[in-house]
Amino acid sequence: MDSITLVYWALAALMVLLALRVPVAAALGLVAIVGMYLLVGERATWGVMRSVPHAFAAHWSLSAIPMFLFMGYVCFAAGLTDGMFRVARAWLNFLPGGLAISSVGGAALFSSVTGSSVACAAAMGKIAVPAMLDRGYDAKLAVGTIAAAGTMGSLIPPSTILLLYAVFAEVPVSQLFIGAIIPGLLTALMYGLMILLRVKHNPALAPREAEVDWRERIHSLADTWPLFLLVVTVFGGIFAGLFSATEAGAIGALASIVIGFAKRTLSWHALKDAAFETIRSTSAIFLIAVAAALLTRLFAFAGFPDYVQGLIGNDMSPLLIIIAVSLIYLVLGMFLDPIGVMLLTLPVLLPIFETADISLIYAGVMITKYLEIGLITPPVGLNVFVIKNVVADRVSISDVFRGVGWFLLADVVTVAILIAFPATVLWLPGLISG
Repeated sequence: MDSITLVYWALAALMVLLALRVPVAAALGLVAIVGMYLLVGERATWGVMRSVPHAFAAHWSLSAIPMFLFMGYVCFAAGLTDGMFRVARAWLNFLPGGLAISSVGGAALFSSVTGSSVACAAAMGKIAVPAMLDRGYDAKLAVGTIAAAGTMGSLIPPSTILLLYAVFAEVPVSQLFIGAIIPGLLTALMYGLMILLRVKHNPALAPREAEVDWRERIHSLADTWPLFLLVVTVFGGIFAGLFSATEAGAIGALASIVIGFAKRTLSWHALKDAAFETIRSTSAIFLIAVAAALLTRLFAFAGFPDYVQGLIGNDMSPLLIIIAVSLIYLVLGMFLDPIGVMLLTLPVLLPIFETADISLIYAGVMITKYLEIGLITPPVGLNVFVIKNVVADRVSISDVFRGVGWFLLADVVTVAILIAFPATVLWLPGLISG
């Protein structure tokens, strides 16, 4: 059996294992180890298993992941994120569908400290969905809004997916974070605009909210200024080049603890729970990432990236490559975990991007956007099931999927803009790097 045929068999075995609901890390690792054993023998396989996990896990940039996760968990445990929805509601409720648009705004703000789409959807779902349903909002609009808005946690910095991509692609984390700002804001804008147009066309979807005066709007900022200060300090420092992403995460985590204790909203018990949640999340992410690194080594031994480049050839334009990649991620995102999808495909796609002279910063942001869409596409839209768990029997799972349909259309428009105008991703990194 030649090496390329072996890779095809390995990929087929991987799909079977994933279809059988074997955990992503276990499936990736098992296929990689067995494939290397068959390809290069026992001694070389043991050598890779000894060196690759340590070399990958010891990568300095990865230390930003637990730091940002810890910052997000501490902010949530200390109640520092509670006022996000109230602020967005106070300032946006004058719009048609104001409560739904406020939920999008609140999710965007919440995403700036979480780095996780699932955490964002779960937290905002507990706050915003009951508020909308109690005020007579259409159920599909209410649940669809939060399921879709929660996906912004994958794109708006700090993003775990962007951090992992930066390590695999060997690009600066700060450049990726900066490049994701405009696409993240554009996503929020498109969601809000879609809600606005739908409610103007059909006012029965969302009753008008009571007017909020300027005094109440200013007062709503009182409970959130520490979080705004935290976000500005952390990301302002990254963008100004004052400290690295890891240092920013550590500073943010420490600052969130200090603010929580100063406001007397954070207890030692809650801090311990936040630490354990960080450990669990980080462990799960690292297991998948290490397994993917082993699979990358199998592909390298087999010469699979060069083989794929030979199939594609040099005649395929960057535009066609980006469109083809979008289709690959949208299909895989329907069935698989976002991090698993990204780490499974990067070993093959990164050499193609480099050969086609596609910016790895641009590719990383686009891939993250595609993975974001996969979180709400049937049949396995993870955020959809998170929201269903939050609302229990108040809304059916079919209504949640129908609710996100309009947001998928908004995402299509967003992706079209990002493809047509790459400067939406590359302008800010180029401006700041000079």
